[in-house]
Amino acid sequence: MGKAWKFGDNIDTDAIIPARYLNQTDAAHLAAHCMEDADPEFAARAQAGDVIVGGRNFGCGSSREHAPAAIQAAGLAAVIAESYARIFFRNSLNIGLPIYECPEAARAIETGDEVEVDFATGLIRDKTRGTEYQARPLPPFMQEIIAAGGLIAQIRARRGKESSNA
Repeated sequence: MGKAWKFGDNIDTDAIIPARYLNQTDAAHLAAHCMEDADPEFAARAQAGDVIVGGRNFGCGSSREHAPAAIQAAGLAAVIAESYARIFFRNSLNIGLPIYECPEAARAIETGDEVEVDFATGLIRDKTRGTEYQARPLPPFMQEIIAAGGLIAQIRARRGKESSNA
């Protein structure tokens, strides 16, 4: 994994990707403005494989799919939070962004900590502090969606298998 970037409670979709940048859907454009209103330096400093750590109700606000897409486009490996807004949770899974609900980890991990997540088991390791936390692992069908790269990719792959078996 990578370095943790910690944010507080009620980080809404406007903080994740401000509405003023929604005139494009280009991944690089979204990545360049990811988390800009929460931390103006985030997009310039975050690295591929890093992890966002949020508090309660992460992703609240509008139902825009651009929010998890911006996080994914920025190369972040996962989001760990105390809890999620339901639409953000579903939008994240739909595009293949791994997200984990683990209040203990979300409260304990700090910005800069080296964090590793086992996607299959939900085990979160804070390598900086030498601690481990157990998130509820995603059900197998959700893990399949993430592994496929999102719901659309999974459907296309299934259709391709069905066509070749016909």
